[in-house]
Amino acid sequence: MAIDKDAPDFVTALARGLSVICCFGKDAVNLTLSEVAERTALTRPTARRFLLTLEAIGYIGTDGKRFWLMPRTLDLGYSYLSSIGISVTAQASMRAVVDTLNESCSMGVLDDGDVIYIARAAPKHMMSLQINVGSRLPAFCNSIGRVLLAGLDAADLAAFFKASVRPAYTRHTLTDERRLRRVLADVRDAGYALIDQEVEVGLRAIAVPIRTASGRVVAGLSVGAHTGRVSKRAMVKTVLPVLRQRAQEIEAILLHSDHPGWFGATESTRGKR
Repeated sequence: MAIDKDAPDFVTALARGLSVICCFGKDAVNLTLSEVAERTALTRPTARRFLLTLEAIGYIGTDGKRFWLMPRTLDLGYSYLSSIGISVTAQASMRAVVDTLNESCSMGVLDDGDVIYIARAAPKHMMSLQINVGSRLPAFCNSIGRVLLAGLDAADLAAFFKASVRPAYTRHTLTDERRLRRVLADVRDAGYALIDQEVEVGLRAIAVPIRTASGRVVAGLSVGAHTGRVSKRAMVKTVLPVLRQRAQEIEAILLHSDHPGWFGATESTRGKR
């Protein structure tokens, strides 16, 4: 159960410390103290204390002027992947998708308006849009994102639209809330989302939901392909059946595994929303 940031049980220092870790990224491999303070909205003395504490426990490196993440931060991501029991479980099914279609297969979950990729299987040929485990893409124009958004209840979807920033990445990107809501309704009815060149020109993707036993959508499974390799019709006629088959396989394996992790926890401790 989520608590309000003003609640007595909310640990502000922990939240601030995590914000310091999260302010680093591919566009900010190393940062100065001032840059960290600006990115986290912390004062320089407060940011300095967090940086030095994180350095002392091995999560941050520094040369005295600039700071960067240390490999130990990977433990946080690997701990998550281990706890949900999906990294190994889903990989065989995703590899089967790639072997059948020779196109990339990805799994992602919704996190703060973005899709964060938690599993990935790549084909032998290269794609221009490089996605790795831990990569983030905006949910509104992403195939996995749309099956996840389509699975939200009305209140959560309204909160998403209120908070989200929706820039146009290409001339094909849908950004208007009214149009997106219509698309999400169609996704909900059809059980899949097809994205055509909305994130990058020349790329299209199709995704299906991964559900718990109660039907709650907790993840999405997608196949991405270059427009010159796979037509929109082929995405639906050829790719979709394979994707659905493997999604059902992943659901069955996770729900009946001895390590329920992410499925078991989301179903038993959080319940249906």
